[in-house]
Amino acid sequence: MSRSIRTITATVAALLLATACNSASNSGGSDSAGGGKDGGSVRGVTDDSIKVGGIVSMTTASGYSKKDTDLGAKARFDRANAAGGVHGRKIDYLGAEDDGQDPGKNLAAARKLVQRDKVFAISPMSSVTFSGADFLQKQRVPTFGWGTIPPFCGPSYLYGFGGCMVPMPGGTITQSWPEGLKKVMGGAKGKSVAILANDNDAGTFAIRTYKQSFAAAGYEVTYAKSTVPATSVPSDWSAYTKEILRSDGGKAPDAVVSVMQTPYNIGLFTAVKRTGFKGVLTDPTDYDPGLLAKSATKKALDGVHVLLAFQPFEQNSAAMRQFKKDIAKAAGKQVPLNMHMMTGYMSADLFLAIADKAGKDLDVESFQQAADGFSDTGTMVGDRQLPKGHKESFGCGALVQLKGGAYTVSSPFTCYDPIPFK
Repeated sequence: MSRSIRTITATVAALLLATACNSASNSGGSDSAGGGKDGGSVRGVTDDSIKVGGIVSMTTASGYSKKDTDLGAKARFDRANAAGGVHGRKIDYLGAEDDGQDPGKNLAAARKLVQRDKVFAISPMSSVTFSGADFLQKQRVPTFGWGTIPPFCGPSYLYGFGGCMVPMPGGTITQSWPEGLKKVMGGAKGKSVAILANDNDAGTFAIRTYKQSFAAAGYEVTYAKSTVPATSVPSDWSAYTKEILRSDGGKAPDAVVSVMQTPYNIGLFTAVKRTGFKGVLTDPTDYDPGLLAKSATKKALDGVHVLLAFQPFEQNSAAMRQFKKDIAKAAGKQVPLNMHMMTGYMSADLFLAIADKAGKDLDVESFQQAADGFSDTGTMVGDRQLPKGHKESFGCGALVQLKGGAYTVSSPFTCYDPIPFK
């Protein structure tokens, strides 16, 4: 049930990114890598600077890239520095390490940033592979990213910029996706959905979650499987489309829900459209004006409703105008906006907000004290609250539709009451 529509808030659990990480631990360094004071110094903090680095999947085997996450973080840190920094300290942003979406590289990047580069914090961390999570928690390194993977849910030093978006035992499921689609489909009564995900831990978890979520919202879930190979995009989708389009008692469902990344969505939606399907197509990843540069991609995704974790770029608010200005300045020109920029920007924004509250005497202890009980309102991801954000998301979402080469808001920013996760 809708609580309210907030002009500049949105967040949602984009659970295709959720993955059960095989986190590796490390004994760490013998110096001040733990983040406390050593010989009167604090790792990464001087009288006039705070050193921060990032970890981002800039390159992947499938070609999917989050590289603009780095630009988003730089844009937000640049604005903070232009305003004088945090209590007189400028942010010394080292840029982001590329983990190639590889567990070994992710852990290696975390070790390098902490033990060699001596960063105070990591912001952003954007990858479906977060094997460095245990190391960073043990080394007491404040780390900020998109809370769509389990390591951001629970550990005291790891923060999701929109809260914990992964339903945890005893926790809740955010209803932004199924409730938002009600506005598109005219309600859920009598409407059926088919949900498809990759054959991996993330896909299995997503199916479990969204099967509950859509059923609780009143839809009939006629198909819910995580069977698409996660290692390579299928060249033939006929086996999947055949099952999906006969799932509702021998006929097509009213909506096809893909919990996969862009290369997979292009293949699936193209195949579904070729059958003459006239229902709703929706996913949580394809909000990227850069996709419009290729006519084939634009055609494949035309008509798709995309779930957002933040305020749509199409919304004309003061916060969004500032975001666009900051991105253009950091890029040196006007560039197409995408969700990865927002990931970096809002990861940096939450770090800055807590660091400001920590005051002049900044160290890990004062930072954590500031985080405990932190709250603010009116951000582009909702009303932020800690420690709530370690266990739950901030609860708002929106849908945009790609139509005729442009995105339009198909379901406005709304905050929804969550349901218990079972």
